[in-house]
Amino acid sequence: MTDRDPSTLRRVIVGAAIGNAVEWFDFAIYGFLATFIAANFFPAGNDTAALLNTFAIFAAAFFMRPLGGFVFGPLGDRIGRHRVLAVVILLMSAATLAIGLLPTYHSIGVAAPLLLLLLRCLQGFSAGGEYGCGAVYLAEFADDAHRGRTITYMVWSGVVGFLFGSLTVTLLQAWLPAGAMDSWGWRVPFLIAGPLGLVGLYIRLRLDDTPEFKELTETDSVAKSPLREAIRTSWASILRVIGLFVIFNIGYYVVFTYLPTYFIKTLHFSKTQAFLSSTIACLVAIILILPLASLSDRIGRRPLLISGAVGFAVFGYPLFLLLNSGTLAAAIGAHVGLAVIECLYISAAVSAGVEMFATRVRYSGFAVGYNVCVALFGGTTPYVVTWLVGHTGNALSPAFYVVGAALVSLLTVLTVRETAGKPLVTV
Repeated sequence: MTDRDPSTLRRVIVGAAIGNAVEWFDFAIYGFLATFIAANFFPAGNDTAALLNTFAIFAAAFFMRPLGGFVFGPLGDRIGRHRVLAVVILLMSAATLAIGLLPTYHSIGVAAPLLLLLLRCLQGFSAGGEYGCGAVYLAEFADDAHRGRTITYMVWSGVVGFLFGSLTVTLLQAWLPAGAMDSWGWRVPFLIAGPLGLVGLYIRLRLDDTPEFKELTETDSVAKSPLREAIRTSWASILRVIGLFVIFNIGYYVVFTYLPTYFIKTLHFSKTQAFLSSTIACLVAIILILPLASLSDRIGRRPLLISGAVGFAVFGYPLFLLLNSGTLAAAIGAHVGLAVIECLYISAAVSAGVEMFATRVRYSGFAVGYNVCVALFGGTTPYVVTWLVGHTGNALSPAFYVVGAALVSLLTVLTVRETAGKPLVTV
C-alpha cells in the first residue's frame, strides 16, 4: 500500500478531522454554555460583568496557543507529525473532561474561576499544536491537484464540531427539566469529551507519518532547530500568515461562537431561535466549504481569499443592519450571509498558509503564524465585540471590527503568491 493510495488518504483525513472536530466541539460548548458558566463561576449581581469574565477566560486560553505552537511546532518538525497529533488530542480531551467536574463559585469561591482558567489554558496549549499539525499532515499526504480540498477537511471538521456542540447543548436544554441545566446539565457536554477524545486518540495512534517527513528522516535532513530556522528563513511568510488569518479568525468567532450569544443578549431572541440560526449557519458552511476548496484547486487560492475579504468589507455593516432589523427571518438571513462570506475565505486560507513553508519548517512556521493570530484576533473576539456593544451602546459596533479585519487581510492577500496546483517546497 503506497503512502498516497485512496484508502490511506481516507484514514489520514478521518484521523486528522475527527481529532479536530473533537477539539472544536470542546471549544464550541464553552461558547454555547457561556451564560451558564457565567452564573456558576462568578458571583451574582452583574450579568454583563460575569459574561465578560467568562469570555475573558475564553480569550485567555487563546493566549496559550502561541506557546503551544512554539512547543509542538518544532517538536513535530523534529520527531514527526503523527506523534504530536496523538499528544494534543489527549491533552485537550482531559482538560475538557476536568472542566465538567469542577466545583462552582458557590462551593469553593474564587478558586473555581481560577481552576477554570487553568484548564482553559491547558486547552489552549494543546490547541496550539492541533490545527497546524493536522493541516500540515493533510498537506503532506495530498496530491498537488487536490491539496486544497484535502487540507480543508480541517476547516470543515471544525464546523462539524461546532454544530455537534450546538446540538448537544440545545438538546440538553430541551430535554432536561427546568433548573437542571443551570445546576448540573451544563456539565454534560464537557464530560462527553472524555470518550470522544479516546476515539480520536485510538484512530491517530494507528496513523503513520507523512511521505515528506519520512523523506527528510531517511536523508538525515530534519531541521535541528526548526523554530529558529523558520524565523530566520521564513519570517515574511509567518507575518503573511498572521495577516491572512485576521479576518479568518474574527469572522469565524463572530459567526460561529459570538452570534448565538448576540441573538440572545442583544437581539433578545430566545435560546431556541439562537440555536436555529446557528444550526442553519453551520449547515450552510458544512455544505459549502469543501466544494469551495475544490474550486480553489482549480482557479487558485487568491480569487476566493479576495472575494471573502471584499465580501466582509462591503457587506459586513449591511448584514449587521439586517441582523438588527427586528425580525427572526431577517436575522437568520444575515447570519447565513455572514457564514457564506466566511466560507469563501476559510475554504482557501489554510491551504494558502501551509503552502508558504518548506517541509523542514512547515509545522513550526505555520503554527507560529496561525497561533499568534488566533491569540490576538480569535479568542479575544467574543470579549471585544461584547465590550464594544456594552461600552458604546451600539448594537452595530461589531460590524466595524469585522470590516477593519477584512481590510487588513485583503491587503495581506495581495502580497501572497498563488500556490494552488504547485508542488510543496521541500527544502
